Amino acid sequence: MSSGARDRGDEDGPSPELTSRLGYLFKHARLRLSELTGAALEPYGVDGRDLAVLTVLAANEQASQLQLARRLGVDRTTMVALLDGLQRRGLVTRRAHSEDRRRNAVELTATGREVFERATEAGDEAERRFLAPLTQRDAEQLRQALRLLIRPEHE
Repeated sequence: MSSGARDRGDEDGPSPELTSRLGYLFKHARLRLSELTGAALEPYGVDGRDLAVLTVLAANEQASQLQLARRLGVDRTTMVALLDGLQRRGLVTRRAHSEDRRRNAVELTATGREVFERATEAGDEAERRFLAPLTQRDAEQLRQALRLLIRPEHE
């Protein structure tokens, strides 16, 4: 770097070479969103992964641990650990599945539903703050583009 660039303070921010790279942009956008969301969810005692589990359960009333793991794209061991934490906090309950007693059915508790609703509102507000520099149309286009990017290639 030339001494002229250093004198102007150009080294304080990311270079155009970095900001042209998708990996860099995704990483830093994710870090910023995580920062906002983490702070918003903290009062409810959950994080983004916990809220994802609560979201799937809220939409499906009850699900087996394996169904949850598949819907969330996590392995079974991780799913058990997530559910253990949510159950300790009284947000979910597990019992033998009515159709297959070898499987556990997982459901939200009344407390879990309340935390889900409040945390979802807080998370939505954090997302609105994150997307504030964009128009509503641009924000929806970003969401749609990201949905396309994360779809499996064979769909």
